Amino acid sequence: MTTGSLLAADLVIAVLAAAAWLGGGAASAARRRPLALGLAAFALLATLARAITITALARAGWWFAAEKVLIAAPLSLAGAVVAGPRLLRAPRDIRSVAVPLLFAGYAVSGGLLVTVLHGYPASAGVGLLAVAGVVAATAVTWRVLGARPSGTVSRATLAVAVAALVTGTGLAVTPGAAPGVPHDHEYRDVRTAGEPTRRFTLTAGTATVSVSGRDVEAWAFNGQVPGPELTATVGDVLEVTLRNRDIQRGVTLHWHGYDVPNSQDGVPDVTQAAVLPGQEFVYRFLADQVGTYWYHTHAVSDLGVRKGLYGVLVVRPAPVTGVDVTVPVHTLSGLPLPAPRTEPVEAGMPVRLRLINTDSTTHRYALAGTPFRVAAIDGSDLRGPTPLVDTAVVIPAGGRYDLVFTAPATPVALFVDGREVYSTGPVSTATGAWPVLDPLSYGVASPVPWSRLDKEFTLVLDRGLDLRGLLPRYAHTVNGAADPDIPTQVVRLGDIVKFTIVNRSQVVHPWHLHGHHVLVLTRNGRPATGSPLWLDSFDVRAGDVWEVAFRADNPGMWANHCHNLAHADAGMTLHLMYS
Repeated sequence: MTTGSLLAADLVIAVLAAAAWLGGGAASAARRRPLALGLAAFALLATLARAITITALARAGWWFAAEKVLIAAPLSLAGAVVAGPRLLRAPRDIRSVAVPLLFAGYAVSGGLLVTVLHGYPASAGVGLLAVAGVVAATAVTWRVLGARPSGTVSRATLAVAVAALVTGTGLAVTPGAAPGVPHDHEYRDVRTAGEPTRRFTLTAGTATVSVSGRDVEAWAFNGQVPGPELTATVGDVLEVTLRNRDIQRGVTLHWHGYDVPNSQDGVPDVTQAAVLPGQEFVYRFLADQVGTYWYHTHAVSDLGVRKGLYGVLVVRPAPVTGVDVTVPVHTLSGLPLPAPRTEPVEAGMPVRLRLINTDSTTHRYALAGTPFRVAAIDGSDLRGPTPLVDTAVVIPAGGRYDLVFTAPATPVALFVDGREVYSTGPVSTATGAWPVLDPLSYGVASPVPWSRLDKEFTLVLDRGLDLRGLLPRYAHTVNGAADPDIPTQVVRLGDIVKFTIVNRSQVVHPWHLHGHHVLVLTRNGRPATGSPLWLDSFDVRAGDVWEVAFRADNPGMWANHCHNLAHADAGMTLHLMYS
């Protein structure tokens, strides 16, 4: 069983245990003896089962079990200790065990709420708040059922509640305030661009575009979705003028996966101000990184990208030989792009398919009709890629895979989530059962390019209540905090930096650091054994633990966030800053 499955199982068992204890208490209060005893017996078994899942999670990593071991387990144990002996005495008046059974239900529910509403990290304040809630609920129940709580119980309830308030609930306390973001661009670009050799103009505006025969209201660059494909050859200097016609909330251009100098990164309120209607901003950078990339707005990014403000950026080493096709996959107003297209290709021609996932969710790609190699991932060439047949690839949000093959005499087709998007002729192949390539074991390995680590950061991804704003929100959190209250990670130029990224939640978080590619070291404790994987977007699935590292060689203030852009907008964004 995976750690993600254990997290889900533990959550289900906790819900069942709480429901059984509470149901047993309600049944005993109603003097329904068989039902009360049956539910209580089930609750005891569920509590025992949860002890097993918590132990397994603790072995998988303290991140997954901290609040369960420190808060939920003691509360559950207290509930079982209070209710169990009363049940074993088999009282004639089953109503006499109602309060103990309900106490056990409150205790398990308290631990469950800590996991669901707060998560990681555990704190004394959260624990005391949970205890205060359990004691207070028990005292009220005692009074409602006609048994007035003793003065000792009342005083204990008050003491625990006051201690919880004095210590702090923990729900609103973050590990530390994030340092202010510099707006004066104090970090100087280390790569000079020179005079432009390739000029483009992108005008952002509302538009009506046709998708699968339907008119869709969109936000578009130059009136099209995706925006114009920007191409360059190594050595070119790109100059891109961004104009905003009528996008009221502003636009920018972020060059996803392309490690531009910080001033060109396009993150509003960090590297530039958002470009408002009637304004423009000029980006200029050197085309010194061969590969497949894409661009998109980083202003109100979830809404802007979903509505169509994105496009392709390709940097080639030399003029193209053979067939070179970009396939940016996107969902616009619930309709998939691109529309299926057929392009006849002469047998023997070299073909490169540049697959780009511009959505916020993972997509599954399958190339049928020919052996192929994965030549590059996220713009970085792989070392010693081997031919693959009847194998699918899974690309995270923001990620890119380059597939290369020699065109056979028979047709070839590319399927995305079972939907044909590109072909050289009619193909009828079932690809749903194909195995998925694991890029961590694909290609030929080479030694890690450094022998030291200067900085290490752990990012624990979770969900929880964020009480910093005027209105509470259920945010996507990092180390228990949500943007803008996540402490900034500070590094020095030349540092070798390691990230340990842990996903406690039940959803996938495609992680993306701006301005750098990271080298994958391990996933779930297993070292990467294939070609060195230099990624800028990778899926951290439920229960996953990734270890990645990079050299801090691009000074500035950089966004570091989940590229499910709805998650980023809901709190899962922090920053990396050079000191």
